[in-house]
Amino acid sequence: MNSKEIPMVPNRKASLPRVYGDTPSFLGVPVLDPRHLTAGCDVIVAGVPWEGTVTWGSFSSCELAPRSIRHAAARYGGFLPEYELDLFDHLRLGDMGDIPVNPNDPVETMANVHKAMLEVYRSRSIPFVLGGDHSFTPEIVRALSDAGEGDIGIIHFDAHLDNAKSFGADMFPRCGPLHRIAQLPKVRKESIVHMGIRGPRNSPAQYEYARSMGARIITTKEVRERGMVAVTEEAIAIAHEKTRHVFVTICSDCIDAGYNPGGPADFNGLLPTELLPALQTIGRSGIDGLDFVEVYPGQDPQGYSSHLAAWAMIYALSGMAQRKRDRG
Repeated sequence: MNSKEIPMVPNRKASLPRVYGDTPSFLGVPVLDPRHLTAGCDVIVAGVPWEGTVTWGSFSSCELAPRSIRHAAARYGGFLPEYELDLFDHLRLGDMGDIPVNPNDPVETMANVHKAMLEVYRSRSIPFVLGGDHSFTPEIVRALSDAGEGDIGIIHFDAHLDNAKSFGADMFPRCGPLHRIAQLPKVRKESIVHMGIRGPRNSPAQYEYARSMGARIITTKEVRERGMVAVTEEAIAIAHEKTRHVFVTICSDCIDAGYNPGGPADFNGLLPTELLPALQTIGRSGIDGLDFVEVYPGQDPQGYSSHLAAWAMIYALSGMAQRKRDRG
């Protein structure tokens, strides 16, 4: 097979390596043994099929999303004509499958995520992680903190600030990852940027908490007034200021509900035409990890939100590939 013909080849999905069952690896990249990660990959994809406490409604099915996103990604290759670049010409990727979770023990699950991510960073690779709900993201950032030197900036795409200090008795609520991230000593609070914030699911306490720590809040109102290019450039500058690493965390509800059927019912959101080029630019600026969370396959039988997650990761990877190409 001529690699330049991918993905427009017969039996594309059936030809891809499997991470488990009938689930292909993300974009058909080589499957890695998570027990023996070695240097050689620029990016390692992992899944976290985790659903903790639901903060509204009932079971959201986000624990099924790593599988759904991988199946969606089987449709795609790494070439983006608008950037005249194939990410596979410059990046080496692998897929380590899903990190073990214990539905009855969130403490054990979070420890598993931290351990797996630490191994990824120690192999000198960058993780791209498929959620799952948003509660495990701090464990990736903690692993980055433990494995590297220097402070960390955060670019957080979301409808909600997700910095609740508590939610009942749950130590790891999906509405609180940014609070837990901000407590990590190497995370520079003034280099946390919330992008796409909007709507009545945000509380005054969370808004004031974000402001009090010095985080930058960019609402969709500001995006529309100033333009996505301008606010993305500002977000990059803030996240990189006095930091050595930048982590990107994306909740599906940063996107307007009309384009995100497999996600929370949050309207007035970003459009894919805003998010995807922003991620390419952010990837090009230099990042040390990314996750995409809160995709609900059970309410999205056509898998549109899983496809959107795959596109988002491809655009960010394209930016990373362009950075590597341009830096030689």
